[in-house]
Amino acid sequence: MLHESCGVFGVYSSQVDIARLIFFALFALQHRGQESSGIAVSDGREIKTHRKMGLVSQVFTESNLTQLSGYIGIGHNRYSTTGSRQPANPEPILARAEELTLALAHNGNILNAKPLRDELQEGGYSFDTSTDSEVIANLILASPGKNWGERIRHAMARLQGAYSVVLMSHDNLIGIRDPMGVRPLCLGSIDSGWVIASESCALDHIGAQFLRDIEPGEIVIIDRDGMKTFKKESGKKAMCIFEYIYFARPDSVIAGKLLYKARQAMGEMLTREYPVDADLVMGVPDSATAAGSGYANASGIPFCEGVMKNRYVGRTFIEPDQRLRELGVQLKFNPLAEIIRGKRLVVVDDSIVRGTTTPHVVGLLRKAGAREVHLRICAPPIRHPCFLGVDMAREWELIAAQKDVPMIKDYLGVDSLGYLSLDGLIEAVDLPRDIFCLACFTGDYPIPVQMGMDKLALEAKLEEEMIASQK
Repeated sequence: MLHESCGVFGVYSSQVDIARLIFFALFALQHRGQESSGIAVSDGREIKTHRKMGLVSQVFTESNLTQLSGYIGIGHNRYSTTGSRQPANPEPILARAEELTLALAHNGNILNAKPLRDELQEGGYSFDTSTDSEVIANLILASPGKNWGERIRHAMARLQGAYSVVLMSHDNLIGIRDPMGVRPLCLGSIDSGWVIASESCALDHIGAQFLRDIEPGEIVIIDRDGMKTFKKESGKKAMCIFEYIYFARPDSVIAGKLLYKARQAMGEMLTREYPVDADLVMGVPDSATAAGSGYANASGIPFCEGVMKNRYVGRTFIEPDQRLRELGVQLKFNPLAEIIRGKRLVVVDDSIVRGTTTPHVVGLLRKAGAREVHLRICAPPIRHPCFLGVDMAREWELIAAQKDVPMIKDYLGVDSLGYLSLDGLIEAVDLPRDIFCLACFTGDYPIPVQMGMDKLALEAKLEEEMIASQK
């Protein structure tokens, strides 16, 4: 299973209920992170925050939203890529230096976070979390410049990795996207104000108007005088292709492409590359539903919902007992036996990472009476780990790094297996190949992989510092 990185949102408006607006925007971005959630707001004098572990609906109440009043605010849903699940790590984080204060929310992964943090600590900056987001915030505070734009441009020259960021001071809302444009970030308008979000679906949910994507290397600064932008020119672009395959919601638009249509096109391309005689086509819900419908449309084979998904499994802090734990994937998926019994099925899924869940899904379908199972995958084989904000797996854990396709077919227990080719994927997305990071398929990283940092590197350092302070 691939894990999303984070969802970020920001708003500048005196005409709306800031905290409530951010709450519903984060609700729309819940798919990007389910570990923790938080909101920070400013009334021009003071920045207030509320953040804790849990889903958006678990973290916020009418009472704490009422206390978050202001005209600038940012929000964050977290899936940890640097630092683990612990109470100190939810964002937005607050950072202070002399008379400057900022709140920051981040989606991505800073590869040189550890040396930057060491340098900042030597310069007198303190850290309360084990996240690279706090490194970004303190680096901006430590950077020279007469204004936020100059400080941020200086910091960007030193940050290496992926970062789509919203941050706020007492009187500014700022959006930043790294020069490679790894993670999405977009700009919108609402009630004489401005909004910034990871995905356009968040704008739709709150009645904001989508204006455009924030470009790679762009800094957007919003204050009482309006909006101004600065652009850091860059060479190589490296937008994560998995935003199109899996991460982003199908109703979002990124780089001018509606993701639902792109995923349908992946299914259509799979039909061309791997046709098969079958009775029904199904997509593994929810991420492969659009691709499944595309396969069905192009092949002429009827589409069905072969399994139903319990969308709330994995979104609770209550652990199942041993008997329920042994049921495993049955807690998440329930096959419709009357629909699939005796049928030859084409099963479309978004990707195979470790190969641990897929055999169980195939087993459920077999147990429900499927006569044949033909698996079609929207992504090429994943053979290399990600260092830019996707908590994927280490190389030795990736099934396609250890087995060839016929071996994977036998391991999964399917009648046939077809991975979408890289050329087919690019044709389906219908955007230039050179704007994407394809390293998980090709091993061609946009940044040297030796810079990859262990997810818990900063956490280990924080524990060392806490032990040292207690002596």
